[in-house]
Amino acid sequence: VQLVESGGGLVQPGGSLKLSCAASGFTFGSYAMSWFRQAPGKERELVATIFSDGGSTNYATSVKGRFTISRDNARNTVYLQMNSLKPEDTAVYYCNAYNAMLRISWGQGTQVTVSS
Repeated sequence: VQLVESGGGLVQPGGSLKLSCAASGFTFGSYAMSWFRQAPGKERELVATIFSDGGSTNYATSVKGRFTISRDNARNTVYLQMNSLKPEDTAVYYCNAYNAMLRISWGQGTQVTVSS
């Protein structure tokens, strides 16, 4: 059972990144999946959620209109397209099950740094 995040990096304000999370070892297609982030000195926060069929999504107010979550159940992968990035988006980004009772062990995350 594993979650592997990738796609982070250093980007200037206003730039874009696309994160990927490859899942293995569980029935990915039946799970609502979420992206979370944790900035230095702050609690981990929920950023975006996509339900199992991909038809419903939810976003934190701070990212709504800028971030898009999507999934490919055939590839057991969930994505986060991040546009119009701001310095306050700087954090380590993680994916995991939306339902806390179904959480997988956290992966290593992927660092996103927004800075000029």
